[in-house]
Amino acid sequence: MNRILYIGLFATFFNFLTSCNGQTKQEPNETKQTKQVGGGCEGCELMYVGIPKKISTEHISVGWTEGKQKLILTGKVFNLDGKTPASEVIIYYWHTDDNGLYASDNQTPKQAKEHGKLRGWVKSDKSGNYTIKTSRPAAYPNDNIPQHIHLSIKEPDITNEYYADLYFDDDPLYLNHKKKYGKLDRAGTELLRVVLDGNIQIAEHNIVIGLNIPDYPTKNKTDIYSGLNIGEDQPSFIPFHAFGPDKGTRTCPVCKYGRYHGIVYFVGDKPNWDEIKKWLKQLDHESVSREKYLKAYFVYGNSKNYNKQARQTELEKIGEELGLQKIALTFVPSFSDTESEANLNNINASVENTFIIYRHRTIVDKYVNLKPTEQNFKLIAETLDKTKGNYFDLNEPKHE
Repeated sequence: MNRILYIGLFATFFNFLTSCNGQTKQEPNETKQTKQVGGGCEGCELMYVGIPKKISTEHISVGWTEGKQKLILTGKVFNLDGKTPASEVIIYYWHTDDNGLYASDNQTPKQAKEHGKLRGWVKSDKSGNYTIKTSRPAAYPNDNIPQHIHLSIKEPDITNEYYADLYFDDDPLYLNHKKKYGKLDRAGTELLRVVLDGNIQIAEHNIVIGLNIPDYPTKNKTDIYSGLNIGEDQPSFIPFHAFGPDKGTRTCPVCKYGRYHGIVYFVGDKPNWDEIKKWLKQLDHESVSREKYLKAYFVYGNSKNYNKQARQTELEKIGEELGLQKIALTFVPSFSDTESEANLNNINASVENTFIIYRHRTIVDKYVNLKPTEQNFKLIAETLDKTKGNYFDLNEPKHE
């Protein structure tokens, strides 16, 4: 995707457009860093212009007081596993003002005027926390590039910084941009999803250092791969609903129930029905107790001897037998099926199960080959509790 690599003032910026079980562990490569991590970032070097000697975990830009729409960008920085907090990571940001310009003021260093006055730095604390209070950027005038915030990320143990660009999912310009350039999800999803606290927009965004970053020196190592990465978005797909509130439809899980927590429980070619039934009862119990704040899905993707009517009848009987109330029992022909887009989940059909846990459409945890034990029931509940964030109850703005 062509990225906005180096941005000047309105008169010149058009010249610069270029555009548990089975879990992962981080293992550094034995070779030293020899390549520039991230593929280069023209303009990111300006993060060092005016950089404070002491950087706080929170920064407030002049946009917070001068801008039309207050925006809080906040979250945690995690290591590549998406679970372990990463401290001492410097995040430099810059973005446009209400007019879509990188306008400067008398406080902007001369060497950094291309980035304008809406810029600053935060450093993650020992828990990975960071917070930026600024204004929501406007899109470039007379252009089709969506609203965005640039990040330059500098880790303590990486020689150079690398970039990540963030967009807004409610920006009408984003969809065409994604179709044209793709979705990079550098250091986590590139999409910000805002909620409202009065007249303040809040975007919770976790950064996963190294995720989808070229030539990153650390790799996730595991014997079992299944599901997308923590920090990426849970994709939309359309399974057949055999039992549950959306029975008889092909409702997309994350499309209808994406605002709060969701659990998608995948089982492929190796079903153990005794264990599956235990999990279904437990997930249904969690859904009932958490009400609208949790939607659980069972997605059965056994490709062996697939017959749509037989599969539907099989799941209907199980739902009735167990007296399930809220969990949805769904199925797809296989996890490689493209018609239902189940293939987008990257599920390994050979594992016993894969649990994907998302919050506000973004994957916040996952587990593979998880047995239905009391310990693991507690693990799922604790994961839901600890990944709520600070703004879990707030509403999204109304979208047109």
